[in-house]
Amino acid sequence: MQKEKMRLRRIQHLAYEIMDEMNAEKESTRIDTLIPVVDNLSRAIGDLTDSVGHYSLDYVEEKVKNAHYLLFQNDKVNLHQ
Repeated sequence: MQKEKMRLRRIQHLAYEIMDEMNAEKESTRIDTLIPVVDNLSRAIGDLTDSVGHYSLDYVEEKVKNAHYLLFQNDKVNLHQ
């Protein structure tokens, strides 16, 4: 259970970085970058909001990591450190 909490905390950290970057007053972020970022985040949220409460932490983690990568264009983030 502790490992799952750590993974959720790291996913949350990536989501906050994405939120901060998207709210920054920059013109450099293009719409063709934002569409797949929002798509990945929407899929992660959609999985988390399953009415039965079944969700895949691996799936949510993958989608948030993909969104982070697309926005920052840096190396893939390893959340299992």
